[in-house]
Amino acid sequence: MSLKKVKNNIIDRFSDNILRLIGILIILIILTCIAKPEFFSASSFQSILSQLVVIGLLSLGNGICMISGGIDLSIVYIANLCGIITGLYLKNSVVDNMPAGKEALCIFAAILIALTIGALCGALNGFLVSYLKIPAMLATLGTFELFYGLGIVISNGSSISDIPGSFSNFSNSMFLNFIPTPFIVFIVASVILSYVMAKTKFGARIYLVGTNLKASNFAGIKSNQILIRTYMTSGVLAAIAGLISLSDLNSAKSNFGTSYTMQSILIAVLGGVDPNGGFGSIGGIVIAVFILQILSSFLNMFPNVSNFYRDLIWGVALIAVLIMNYATAKKKIAKLNKT
Repeated sequence: MSLKKVKNNIIDRFSDNILRLIGILIILIILTCIAKPEFFSASSFQSILSQLVVIGLLSLGNGICMISGGIDLSIVYIANLCGIITGLYLKNSVVDNMPAGKEALCIFAAILIALTIGALCGALNGFLVSYLKIPAMLATLGTFELFYGLGIVISNGSSISDIPGSFSNFSNSMFLNFIPTPFIVFIVASVILSYVMAKTKFGARIYLVGTNLKASNFAGIKSNQILIRTYMTSGVLAAIAGLISLSDLNSAKSNFGTSYTMQSILIAVLGGVDPNGGFGSIGGIVIAVFILQILSSFLNMFPNVSNFYRDLIWGVALIAVLIMNYATAKKKIAKLNKT
């Protein structure tokens, strides 16, 4: 890729993110005119920040898989499986009147277990996609059923609830007495992932693999390892989402958040990720998370709007964004060909 094309890509990403920020501003202006006053209260703001964390982490995970030229349809069920196993471990290891130090050690061990499971699930996805050359959509559709089934077997088909209070209190805690602590986790994960994708060889190679897999192999890039590490990263992000969901809801279930799969894809595409791979930014995904969560919270103010209608809205939005991105991509290609 020439220096000129690299500069053009950087400019395109920056300008696209500016447009998304303008989109948030326009949405807020419109909502100011039609929303109820309580929508703009501090509690509503905190609620938006709390609710976007899980779907935001899942969108980051799916986003990097899509940048690599794949997709992860199993990401929600990795999160659920991690939540179920972590919940069972905490219920069996943390007892009443346990010393605080020992309880903290058990919680730390539970977090490590969840992250390890997430990484292993992601590694399985990466192995199927890279070494066995199974299309990512089919591979992760199969593992989605696998992880979903494992969650049902391990939990006996019931919800894992009554998690020890010290763990569940995390989601209710506030940073500086105002910002929900889970939101800080999301921001830290976004910053780290943004640095990895923009400033490291691993991130650059994800883009190259997503742009042209054969060309990256000829360039000496070990694309199989890159894909496995990419899906492992997605699995770890899913595990963090599962932990936060477990803490927030004080329960875990194998079929929780079934609509999150489609929403995470919508957010990634809305954030500028090319479904064909090779293009997209973490900043764009973060902005798209805010856009979708603001709209979702606005719809929550109208109880008469069924969740089925909301799924319809997200589906229409996904198709519309794909069409818009296709038209924009054609214009960019035509512009590059002229130069």
